[in-house]
Amino acid sequence: MKIPISNTLLFRVHSKVHEHNYSTTVNSNLKTWFDKYFEKTNVFSWNELIAELARGGDSLESLRAFSSMRKLNLKPNRFTFPCTIKACSAVLDLHSGKQAHQQALVFGFESDFFVSSALIDMYSKCGRLNDAKILFDEIPQRSIVSWTSMITGYVQNGNAHEALLLFKEFLIEESERNDEVFMDSVAMVSVLSACSRVPRAGVIEGIHGFVVKRGLDKDIGVENTLLDAYAKCGEMASSKNVFDGIINKDAVSWNSMIAVYAQNGLSSEAFQTFHGMIMDGDVKYNAFTLSSLLLACAHSGALRMGQCIHDQVIRLGFDDNVIVGTSIIDMYSKCGRVEMARKAFNGMQVKNVKSWTAMIAGYGMHGCAREALEVFYMMIKVGVKPNYITFISVLAACSHAGLLDEGRYWFNAMKHQFNVEPGVEHYGCMVDLLGRTGHLNEAYHMIKGMTAKPDFVLWGSLLAACRIHKNVELAEISAGELFELDPSNCGYYILLSNIYADAGRWKDVEKMRVLVQDRGLVKPPGFSLVELKGRVHVFLVGDKEHPECEKIYRFLDELYVKLQQAGYVPNMDSVLRDVDEEEKEMTLRVHSEKLAVAFGVINSFPGSRIHIIKNLRVCGDCHTVIKLISKIVDREIVVRDSKRFHHFKDGLCTCGDYW
Repeated sequence: MKIPISNTLLFRVHSKVHEHNYSTTVNSNLKTWFDKYFEKTNVFSWNELIAELARGGDSLESLRAFSSMRKLNLKPNRFTFPCTIKACSAVLDLHSGKQAHQQALVFGFESDFFVSSALIDMYSKCGRLNDAKILFDEIPQRSIVSWTSMITGYVQNGNAHEALLLFKEFLIEESERNDEVFMDSVAMVSVLSACSRVPRAGVIEGIHGFVVKRGLDKDIGVENTLLDAYAKCGEMASSKNVFDGIINKDAVSWNSMIAVYAQNGLSSEAFQTFHGMIMDGDVKYNAFTLSSLLLACAHSGALRMGQCIHDQVIRLGFDDNVIVGTSIIDMYSKCGRVEMARKAFNGMQVKNVKSWTAMIAGYGMHGCAREALEVFYMMIKVGVKPNYITFISVLAACSHAGLLDEGRYWFNAMKHQFNVEPGVEHYGCMVDLLGRTGHLNEAYHMIKGMTAKPDFVLWGSLLAACRIHKNVELAEISAGELFELDPSNCGYYILLSNIYADAGRWKDVEKMRVLVQDRGLVKPPGFSLVELKGRVHVFLVGDKEHPECEKIYRFLDELYVKLQQAGYVPNMDSVLRDVDEEEKEMTLRVHSEKLAVAFGVINSFPGSRIHIIKNLRVCGDCHTVIKLISKIVDREIVVRDSKRFHHFKDGLCTCGDYW
């Protein structure tokens, strides 16, 4: 019954509700509803109030409304419990959820499929997956809502494999009934989310076929999740095909495709997609878009573009957004401007664990281990608990700077003080730290003592350390493991060959050369990037394709005269052994990073900083040459290789020749 309520009576209703420990700030829509419909002795009015508050995000107030209703001795009906239980889910209030479950039992509504589905969802969100499954198994006739709630629960709790098995069970049950149950888009989003976490060949393609068969392939939510699932399974082409097939792309569609490109290091493609988003005109970009573009800038080292996006972030008022702020820290760090990253970090009003971790990682990759640890200590002091990723960043910082005592301490402390179980990545940092500081046997025994199976990163770190310290015995053991774990990687064969050469074992060098040929292995081409006036220039070894190649080689020839005058002697260690000395020296001269540095010096203002990105580890000879060039041309040259950052200035490098 609709009963108009005057403002005076509305105030009395509010006062009465306050007596029952319920308070709320009523928005204009809810006030209008109060004015027209609310009757405090009518259960339907309370149901509407509980539902409206829950829909508006006021979950605590929704629960207080339910409590006030019960204190008035009003009997709830089957429509009362779903919204109440969903409010418990939203605030992860397991205690209130159990109480609502108990009352649903008392009033005989537990078997109602909306109530049971809400309970499954509540228990899943509160981390009580076993309780959710018990409820699900007890439902006499499951609806698609029940199936969806349980599948979603598995996905939310990291059990994607179980989610897919449950979906398979649903299909079997449907087949046995010989009746197609209506499968909605919400269910398919959950199933596709599970697919993205179980990257098995053919699974996602099979689900995609099911989606098309059921006519859900034009639902925007399903299309967006399908796009993301293909990308997470490494199927970039399929992801792009799904994106191209979306007729009415929304912000999620555009943002997802931009993020996919950015996360896979395809920065040109990310910016092109962003341009398409702007040209579309119907969709406005948001904080997530800018965060993804910042990630693309970080991958490509596009500092100028990153600064433009940072300016846009400030203009649009997104600088208080913690996700965007963290992306800005990451962008500046990976573009070689760690001091700008720290400035952005200091300016953040709200910092979460990812923000602190990004700053620690930024200092670490630049070899500023003491500064990284200083930020880490501040993080602990202000009460932010470090997580799994934080400790990877801390240990990596120790490894880059050779801080053995600190690395050992925090590796042990992470479990005993912070209850973070060490993973393969943490062991990888420690093996790298121990190996490069000469503790090869300790590094080897650490690998052998792991409960998890060591990956190629650990054995690769040990092999690289064996090259530094000329340990042939452990090198052969490491290489043997690597040949099984990553047999197509040519770099391991070359590294072992160089170790044999250092030891004068030329027959073994020849064996490695033959093995590489027989297996058809090819070393991945090294390339270097340099950004100039907003454009990224790419150089390969011996590159003759660049429009200014003649000018670059002429300048390099002039530099080499000055280098020799400064006492430079070529380091041949990184050149293949089966070429003569003159050819080795010529090969060294045209390494991609040397070409990029020469181009940067020629085309930038005197005194300006030059930024280079190398996809592989910078070789010893290039490292020596760039140090000398920085002194000859009086420039700071920043090189980001696959391991870390090198800041060259006045003939020195911040890595201290330790990388």
